[in-house]
Amino acid sequence: MSTNNTKSNDSGLRSLYMKEDWWAVWIGLGTVAVGLLLWVGGASLKAITVSFKTYTNFMDMPEMVAPLLPGILILYLILLVVFSVTMRIMGHSLPKFIGGFTLLYLLAVIVQILGAWQTAKTFNLEAPVLALILGLLIGNLIKLPDWFKSAMRTEFYVKTGIVLMGATLPFSIVLQAGPMALLQATIVAVSTFLVIYWVATRAFKIEKPFAATMGAGGSICGVSASIAIGSSVNAKKEHVSIAITMVVIFATIMVFLLPVVARALGLSDGAAGALIGTSEFADAAGVAAAAQFGEGAMTTFTLMKVIGRDIFIGIWALILAIISITIWERKKDKNAADGADGSVQKASAGVIWQRFPKFVIGFFIASIVVSLVQLGVGSELAADIDDKVLGPIKNLRTWTFVLCFICIGLTTRFKELVAVGWKPFAAFTSGVVVNLGLGLLLSVIVFNEYWTQIGM
Repeated sequence: MSTNNTKSNDSGLRSLYMKEDWWAVWIGLGTVAVGLLLWVGGASLKAITVSFKTYTNFMDMPEMVAPLLPGILILYLILLVVFSVTMRIMGHSLPKFIGGFTLLYLLAVIVQILGAWQTAKTFNLEAPVLALILGLLIGNLIKLPDWFKSAMRTEFYVKTGIVLMGATLPFSIVLQAGPMALLQATIVAVSTFLVIYWVATRAFKIEKPFAATMGAGGSICGVSASIAIGSSVNAKKEHVSIAITMVVIFATIMVFLLPVVARALGLSDGAAGALIGTSEFADAAGVAAAAQFGEGAMTTFTLMKVIGRDIFIGIWALILAIISITIWERKKDKNAADGADGSVQKASAGVIWQRFPKFVIGFFIASIVVSLVQLGVGSELAADIDDKVLGPIKNLRTWTFVLCFICIGLTTRFKELVAVGWKPFAAFTSGVVVNLGLGLLLSVIVFNEYWTQIGM
């Protein structure tokens, strides 16, 4: 017994430095800690961040970029060192990763430069959207070398970005969201998930873990939900990839469609942000859409998407992990036991903890720590923290999301989606219809006045 316990403890300690989930937490929280320590010492993370200013004439782009080149190089070296050390510890090939990340970073720079062009902004082609489009074009038209693929750590980048997002989201906003925000998010998320799951399992006889992964991607928070829930229910890797592909496709469609719908209906900024937060599938794409309507839309979008939906990743992952272990896998094991040894996996706390997405913990810790610090220093210094700590963290978060969305595009193959067949696509589309319909009903009719006031 003691030997088993020792092995279990060793495995648990090993996961702290061998799993992407934990490294996302360490890097995210480490960035927050460094930012706060620099602020205490009178410095700022701004020294290593790079922001591209909007330019109107494309011919002016070189003049805008030239002064930023030293900063671009410094940020590249810092990210390269941090990510390379992480990859090396986890056992990945360092030479391949360095070469792949260098090219990936260059693409991220190009995407953000193009995203700062006023013409691109006019057509709502913000950096995250351009990252998706560029990645999709390259990934579907060009055969990528193996050494480049080693840097496509989609889950790692998005998880790190989510932890950084926690730092920029005051914990008090959860209280400010109000019962209406949580109510709307719960109605839409639960309804969308159940529709996708029911259509997938009952109408098309799709495996339950696969159906749950698609349902989470279409109802909670897109890519990160597909990853977290897929891991929690032990879904096949290819099924998680398919769910992510569908999320990316519909997120790209919605980033163009939702603003058009909001303007056609004459929605207030607050109601438009709520609609986007309810019906968009990806945080980065949603930010790009909501930013077109101003700060009021950004506020209601955050309440609906990040608080109302994203915040439930951990809760849903825990619930579905328990369902998977206690019901789905027990039935599967019992069927297999007819000709095997009769063993059935138990829903132990260790198994559930192993599947729980650790980056969600980092998200909450970052939010709580920064909120407590700002609460303790007073309003004037809290504003200084916003400028010198959270501003740079938001910038670094944008970089991680751009890296993530380029990777998603590069690894998304439309022919693979077609090869899967129409059933998963039809099941997911049924959820999209319900999601958009409920979003319009609740944001435009039922809670329109509420969201309009919040967004003022």
